[in-house]
Amino acid sequence: MTLDSPAVNSYGRAVVAAQEPDAPEHEPTRAPVDGRRLRTERGRAGVVDAMLSLYEDGNPAPGAAEIAARAGVSERSVFRYFEDLESLAREVIDRQFSRIGAEFAPPSSHGSTEERIEALAEQRVRIHTRIAPVARAALLLEPTVSAVAEGLAFRRATLREQAAALFADELSRLGAREQRLASAALDAATCIETVEYLREHAGLGPADMQAVIVQTLRALLCQPKGHR
Repeated sequence: MTLDSPAVNSYGRAVVAAQEPDAPEHEPTRAPVDGRRLRTERGRAGVVDAMLSLYEDGNPAPGAAEIAARAGVSERSVFRYFEDLESLAREVIDRQFSRIGAEFAPPSSHGSTEERIEALAEQRVRIHTRIAPVARAALLLEPTVSAVAEGLAFRRATLREQAAALFADELSRLGAREQRLASAALDAATCIETVEYLREHAGLGPADMQAVIVQTLRALLCQPKGHR
Protein backbone atom coordinates (compact mmCIF):
# COMPACT_ATOMS: atom_id res chain seq x y z
CA MET A 1 0.00 0.00 0.00
CA THR A 2 1.32 3.45 -0.90
CA LEU A 3 0.66 6.95 0.24
CA ASP A 4 -1.68 7.38 -2.73
CA SER A 5 -4.14 5.33 -0.69
CA PRO A 6 -6.53 7.22 1.62
CA ALA A 7 -4.45 8.52 4.48
CA VAL A 8 -4.45 7.90 8.19
CA ASN A 9 -5.38 9.84 11.30
CA SER A 10 -2.87 12.57 11.72
CA TYR A 11 -1.16 12.24 14.93
CA GLY A 12 2.50 12.39 14.03
CA ARG A 13 5.32 12.40 16.49
CA ALA A 14 8.04 15.05 16.46
CA VAL A 15 11.05 12.93 17.18
CA VAL A 16 14.06 14.91 18.33
CA ALA A 17 17.28 13.60 16.83
CA ALA A 18 19.31 11.75 19.38
CA GLN A 19 22.56 13.51 20.08
CA GLU A 20 25.48 11.87 21.76
CA PRO A 21 26.59 14.28 24.50
CA ASP A 22 30.28 13.49 24.40
CA ALA A 23 31.02 12.67 20.78
CA PRO A 24 34.69 11.88 20.14
CA GLU A 25 36.73 14.70 18.65
CA HIS A 26 37.76 12.51 15.71
CA GLU A 27 34.21 12.66 14.23
CA PRO A 28 34.32 16.02 12.37
CA THR A 29 31.25 15.14 10.24
CA ARG A 30 29.01 14.53 13.26
CA ALA A 31 27.35 17.98 13.26
CA PRO A 32 26.33 17.90 9.55
CA VAL A 33 24.96 14.37 9.95
CA ASP A 34 22.94 15.39 12.99
CA GLY A 35 21.70 18.46 11.13
CA ARG A 36 20.40 16.34 8.26
CA ARG A 37 18.78 13.92 10.67
CA LEU A 38 17.08 16.76 12.52
CA ARG A 39 15.76 18.23 9.26
CA THR A 40 14.42 14.82 8.29
CA GLU A 41 12.67 14.34 11.61
CA ARG A 42 11.17 17.83 11.37
CA GLY A 43 9.98 17.06 7.86
CA ARG A 44 8.39 13.79 8.98
CA ALA A 45 6.68 15.54 11.89
CA GLY A 46 5.41 18.23 9.53
CA VAL A 47 3.85 15.63 7.24
CA VAL A 48 2.16 13.88 10.15
CA ASP A 49 0.87 17.16 11.57
CA ALA A 50 -0.41 18.09 8.11
CA MET A 51 -2.43 14.88 7.97
CA LEU A 52 -3.86 15.53 11.41
CA SER A 53 -4.82 19.04 10.34
CA LEU A 54 -6.54 17.72 7.21
CA TYR A 55 -8.50 15.18 9.22
CA GLU A 56 -9.59 17.85 11.67
CA ASP A 57 -10.75 19.97 8.73
CA GLY A 58 -13.11 17.14 7.77
CA ASN A 59 -11.04 15.44 5.07
CA PRO A 60 -10.94 11.75 6.12
CA ALA A 61 -8.86 10.55 3.17
CA PRO A 62 -6.32 13.14 2.01
CA GLY A 63 -4.09 12.25 -0.91
CA ALA A 64 -0.34 12.72 -1.11
CA ALA A 65 -0.69 16.02 -3.00
CA GLU A 66 -2.99 17.47 -0.34
CA ILE A 67 -0.69 16.31 2.45
CA ALA A 68 2.35 17.82 0.73
CA ALA A 69 0.59 21.15 0.17
CA ARG A 70 -0.53 21.38 3.79
CA ALA A 71 2.95 20.41 5.07
CA GLY A 72 4.68 22.87 2.74
CA VAL A 73 6.86 20.20 1.13
CA SER A 74 7.02 18.57 -2.27
CA GLU A 75 4.97 15.46 -2.99
CA ARG A 76 8.26 13.69 -3.59
CA SER A 77 9.34 14.56 -0.05
CA VAL A 78 6.26 12.87 1.39
CA PHE A 79 7.27 9.62 -0.27
CA ARG A 80 10.86 10.10 0.85
CA TYR A 81 9.87 10.53 4.49
CA PHE A 82 7.41 7.60 4.52
CA GLU A 83 7.72 4.67 2.17
CA ASP A 84 4.21 3.38 2.83
CA LEU A 85 0.98 4.08 4.68
CA GLU A 86 1.81 1.67 7.47
CA SER A 87 4.91 3.57 8.57
CA LEU A 88 3.05 6.87 8.41
CA ALA A 89 0.11 5.41 10.35
CA ARG A 90 2.33 4.38 13.25
CA GLU A 91 3.75 7.87 13.65
CA VAL A 92 0.31 9.40 13.30
CA ILE A 93 -1.02 7.16 16.09
CA ASP A 94 1.89 8.08 18.35
CA ARG A 95 1.31 11.78 17.72
CA GLN A 96 -2.42 11.62 18.36
CA PHE A 97 -1.96 9.70 21.59
CA SER A 98 0.59 12.25 22.80
CA ARG A 99 -2.01 14.96 22.17
CA ILE A 100 -5.13 13.39 23.66
CA GLY A 101 -3.94 10.51 25.83
CA ALA A 102 -4.85 12.33 29.04
CA GLU A 103 -8.51 12.33 27.99
CA PHE A 104 -8.55 8.55 28.45
CA ALA A 105 -7.86 8.71 32.19
CA PRO A 106 -10.59 6.62 33.88
CA PRO A 107 -13.41 8.41 35.71
CA SER A 108 -13.35 8.34 39.50
CA SER A 109 -14.54 5.04 40.93
CA HIS A 110 -15.87 6.79 44.03
CA GLY A 111 -19.46 7.85 44.51
CA SER A 112 -22.89 6.37 44.01
CA THR A 113 -23.96 4.40 40.96
CA GLU A 114 -25.68 7.53 39.65
CA GLU A 115 -22.54 9.65 40.10
CA ARG A 116 -20.40 7.09 38.31
CA ILE A 117 -22.91 6.85 35.48
CA GLU A 118 -22.80 10.63 35.03
CA ALA A 119 -18.99 10.62 35.13
CA LEU A 120 -18.67 7.89 32.51
CA ALA A 121 -21.19 9.51 30.17
CA GLU A 122 -19.35 12.83 30.44
CA GLN A 123 -16.01 11.17 29.72
CA ARG A 124 -17.22 9.36 26.61
CA VAL A 125 -18.80 12.46 25.07
CA ARG A 126 -15.67 14.48 25.86
CA ILE A 127 -13.40 11.88 24.25
CA HIS A 128 -15.60 11.76 21.16
CA THR A 129 -15.53 15.54 20.86
CA ARG A 130 -11.72 15.48 20.88
CA ILE A 131 -11.13 12.58 18.50
CA ALA A 132 -14.14 12.46 16.15
CA PRO A 133 -12.51 13.70 12.90
CA VAL A 134 -9.48 11.46 13.31
CA ALA A 135 -11.60 8.51 14.45
CA ARG A 136 -13.68 8.74 11.27
CA ALA A 137 -10.54 8.55 9.16
CA ALA A 138 -9.27 5.63 11.24
CA LEU A 139 -12.43 3.61 10.56
CA LEU A 140 -11.81 3.93 6.81
CA LEU A 141 -8.29 2.56 7.23
CA GLU A 142 -8.99 -0.11 9.84
CA PRO A 143 -9.64 -2.96 7.35
CA THR A 144 -6.38 -2.45 5.45
CA VAL A 145 -3.80 -0.83 7.75
CA SER A 146 -2.71 -3.03 10.64
CA ALA A 147 -1.30 -0.15 12.71
CA VAL A 148 -4.70 1.55 12.67
CA ALA A 149 -6.54 -1.69 13.45
CA GLU A 150 -4.23 -2.29 16.41
CA GLY A 151 -4.72 1.27 17.68
CA LEU A 152 -8.50 1.02 17.50
CA ALA A 153 -8.49 -2.39 19.19
CA PHE A 154 -6.39 -0.96 22.03
CA ARG A 155 -8.71 2.02 22.43
CA ARG A 156 -11.82 -0.17 22.50
CA ALA A 157 -10.32 -2.59 25.00
CA THR A 158 -9.16 0.25 27.25
CA LEU A 159 -12.59 1.89 27.38
CA ARG A 160 -14.38 -1.45 27.77
CA GLU A 161 -12.19 -2.38 30.74
CA GLN A 162 -12.69 1.06 32.31
CA ALA A 163 -16.47 0.72 32.18
CA ALA A 164 -16.42 -2.81 33.60
CA ALA A 165 -14.14 -1.74 36.46
CA LEU A 166 -16.26 1.33 37.21
CA PHE A 167 -19.37 -0.81 37.74
CA ALA A 168 -17.71 -3.96 39.07
CA ASP A 169 -19.89 -3.94 42.21
CA GLU A 170 -23.13 -3.72 40.25
CA LEU A 171 -22.05 -6.41 37.79
CA SER A 172 -20.87 -8.75 40.55
CA ARG A 173 -24.43 -9.08 41.86
CA LEU A 174 -25.52 -10.81 38.66
CA GLY A 175 -25.31 -14.44 37.67
CA ALA A 176 -22.60 -15.51 35.22
CA ARG A 177 -24.70 -15.22 32.06
CA GLU A 178 -26.41 -12.01 33.16
CA GLN A 179 -23.04 -10.51 34.01
CA ARG A 180 -21.63 -11.38 30.59
CA LEU A 181 -24.64 -9.88 28.81
CA ALA A 182 -24.71 -6.78 31.02
CA SER A 183 -20.99 -6.21 30.41
CA ALA A 184 -21.54 -6.40 26.65
CA ALA A 185 -24.49 -4.00 26.90
CA LEU A 186 -22.41 -1.61 29.00
CA ASP A 187 -19.66 -1.62 26.38
CA ALA A 188 -22.13 -1.13 23.52
CA ALA A 189 -23.84 1.79 25.28
CA THR A 190 -20.61 3.66 26.01
CA CYS A 191 -18.24 2.89 23.13
CA ILE A 192 -17.08 5.75 20.92
CA GLU A 193 -18.87 4.25 17.92
CA THR A 194 -22.19 4.62 19.77
CA VAL A 195 -21.42 8.23 20.64
CA GLU A 196 -20.57 8.82 16.98
CA TYR A 197 -23.95 7.38 15.98
CA LEU A 198 -25.74 9.69 18.39
CA ARG A 199 -23.90 12.68 16.93
CA GLU A 200 -23.85 11.95 13.22
CA HIS A 201 -27.03 9.91 12.69
CA ALA A 202 -29.34 10.88 15.56
CA GLY A 203 -28.20 14.50 15.22
CA LEU A 204 -27.78 15.09 18.95
CA GLY A 205 -25.56 17.69 20.60
CA PRO A 206 -23.15 16.90 23.46
CA ALA A 207 -25.66 17.47 26.28
CA ASP A 208 -28.29 15.24 24.67
CA MET A 209 -25.72 12.56 23.80
CA GLN A 210 -24.68 12.49 27.43
CA ALA A 211 -28.33 12.29 28.55
CA VAL A 212 -28.99 9.29 26.29
CA ILE A 213 -25.99 7.43 27.70
CA VAL A 214 -27.06 8.24 31.27
CA GLN A 215 -30.61 6.98 30.66
CA THR A 216 -29.32 3.80 29.05
CA LEU A 217 -26.94 3.05 31.92
CA ARG A 218 -29.62 3.74 34.50
CA ALA A 219 -31.87 1.19 32.82
CA LEU A 220 -29.03 -1.30 32.73
CA LEU A 221 -27.56 -0.81 36.19
CA CYS A 222 -30.29 0.63 38.38
CA GLN A 223 -33.27 -1.62 37.71
CA PRO A 224 -34.98 -3.17 40.75
CA LYS A 225 -33.64 -6.65 41.44
CA GLY A 226 -37.03 -8.20 40.78
CA HIS A 227 -36.85 -6.96 37.20
CA ARG A 228 -33.45 -8.43 36.47
